[in-house]
Amino acid sequence: MDAGVLYISVPYRTCGHLCCCGCGQEVVTPLSPAQWSFTYDGESASLAPSIGNWSLPCQSHYWIRSGHVRWSRRYSSAEIDDNRARDRRLLTQGTGTREPVRSFRLRRLLQFWRS
Repeated sequence: MDAGVLYISVPYRTCGHLCCCGCGQEVVTPLSPAQWSFTYDGESASLAPSIGNWSLPCQSHYWIRSGHVRWSRRYSSAEIDDNRARDRRLLTQGTGTREPVRSFRLRRLLQFWRS
């Protein structure tokens, strides 16, 4: 993967990018109603919800909005545990399915900035 590029595969329901903190770790965000979704406005992409890299040494936490990285605060260990538990609950409740449309790679340089 190249730094500053968000890769999106609709058929595989996955997005990927290198961690925005610069540590070089690959970050994969599965697309599903209980995990992440992306929007593309013809020029830039957004991912929701935020990306919390709790398993990485950097533990970075940020949003990707309109092609920009917006940094979030650090979460405590208790908050990370709560988020993981909530995510597990959502996944076990069922995520539904969507028909794959087509695959494309969105090349958009993300502008790194801290809010």
